[in-house]
Amino acid sequence: MNTETSDSMTSMNGPGVTATLNGNANVVHRVAQKAHETVDKLEHTVATGSERVMSMQEEYGSYAREHIKAHPLSTVAGAFVVGMLLGKILR
Repeated sequence: MNTETSDSMTSMNGPGVTATLNGNANVVHRVAQKAHETVDKLEHTVATGSERVMSMQEEYGSYAREHIKAHPLSTVAGAFVVGMLLGKILR
């Protein structure tokens, strides 16, 4: 490499290139930060929804157990009828 080539390469890697690289790094950092914030919000939303579903399952599960204990014959008859209807429909 001669001095002319070396000088021209140094000028190509001058302050403008460094500023562009720093600008790109800032953009990447901002995008990564926004993605991280979005994932955190999504995680919070899923956790809240999951807790709500679990509480509904516990509530309706206990209601179903109480109803079955209070009315065992009607529960069995209802299950039989539903089974017969599904058997006719799916045949």
